Amino acid sequence: MASSTVRPSVRAREKMMENVGPTPVQSETVLDPGDQPLPPDEEISGIEQLLVDEPDDFQARCRLGELYFSKGRLDDALAEVKKAIEMAESLRAEMNRSLAMYYANLGTIYATKNMADEAEAEFRHALDIFPHDVLALFNLGRLYADKKKYMEAKGYYERLVEITPDDPIAWYNLAGVYIELDNPQVSDYNTIDMGIQCYLRTLELDPKHLESSFKLMEIALSHKKTDLAVRVMESAVEHNPDEPLAYYNLISVYDKCKMFEQAEEARKRLKERFAKKPKDGPKS
Repeated sequence: MASSTVRPSVRAREKMMENVGPTPVQSETVLDPGDQPLPPDEEISGIEQLLVDEPDDFQARCRLGELYFSKGRLDDALAEVKKAIEMAESLRAEMNRSLAMYYANLGTIYATKNMADEAEAEFRHALDIFPHDVLALFNLGRLYADKKKYMEAKGYYERLVEITPDDPIAWYNLAGVYIELDNPQVSDYNTIDMGIQCYLRTLELDPKHLESSFKLMEIALSHKKTDLAVRVMESAVEHNPDEPLAYYNLISVYDKCKMFEQAEEARKRLKERFAKKPKDGPKS
């Protein structure tokens, strides 16, 4: 193993010098410990003590591995080099995540400036560095969906829900892509049931997500899944009791399903909840 020019940190050298000997008097010339290398055994002892207190000192660990190797302590050298590699890989992974985040932020700025091509390039760059960057996956999915390139959008949104399975917005966006792909004029895929399941997953995670409720209601009615339409809108009213649109859509579903008694009851509930309170009359 070639000798490295990397030296221990200042603190490591200070600790190593504690055992060198008596401190010279002021009249003597004080040598920089970096100018006069310590004997290997003393340097090893100093670095070992340093790593007890600072186990994440990467340079010290690399140097210790070299010293062990030079002394023929191959098992110890192997252990230290493996630890150094593990630390370096961890640092590289963290740097990749951070760098990808910055490229994704750059893409977001381009997208905000309506520079779609530049935005796409930066989002792709982010994923080349760190394939699990959530912001890049989300924005590429949306970018391709806006371009009506639903197959490409599908791939990014599917990756996104794998990484963030508890994010209702990710499922909502994937549902929209599946619904578009079910259109024979768009693709040969039969993805309507997958879209329905994604909307249901969205509502499972966020029962107040009215857009999912409304879209799922429309899909259910158009595919004669009346029980699903009723169930979805009843749940929407339950979780959004102060939203008039939820009541109006529930009433509409009841009427379309010929559930007239339920529709009339829903109208009464709507009037009672949103009736204007009479103003107080003038005091006598």
